[in-house]
Amino acid sequence: MRRAAHLVRRFFGALWPGAPRAVDTAWAATVLTPSELTLWSHMPNHDRRHSINVARRVQAQLAGTHYADDPRWVAAALLHDVGKLDARLGPVRRACATLAGAVGGRGMAELWSTKRGITRRVGLYLRHPELGSDRIRVVGGRAEAAQWARVHHTPDDWPSTGLPSAVVEALAAADND
Repeated sequence: MRRAAHLVRRFFGALWPGAPRAVDTAWAATVLTPSELTLWSHMPNHDRRHSINVARRVQAQLAGTHYADDPRWVAAALLHDVGKLDARLGPVRRACATLAGAVGGRGMAELWSTKRGITRRVGLYLRHPELGSDRIRVVGGRAEAAQWARVHHTPDDWPSTGLPSAVVEALAAADND
């Protein structure tokens, strides 16, 4: 139920077309490398706003720990959904893609992404963790950001990242808040 409420909030928040606040964009620029910033800047406004919110929550959750002030974790939060760029879907079609994945199974994503039209775009959307990880690696982004992008929807894979468990918990909680 909590996941559904999170997705509903994200959907309605995505309908507002406004860009992130200038102060938030400037903050992201202090955290990301130039190539990561270019990648992040291509994300739609609603994804950048979401990523900033996630990154700020990660930063707050890690404050006072020995993981605080490490830009790798904030970069991972800012870039975790960058793979959604490949699908080029707006909020309504993303909601439909999420439902299609729930009904057809995420296992269909690879097959769907070989098709044409909206079926392909749904498949690409469902594969956004893998595609985002690849995008981060291609631009020379931080390995930790690529690892988190790849596994952020698959808790069983979190231990394989090598990321500290406290960081993983902060990243996951911040994204699902």
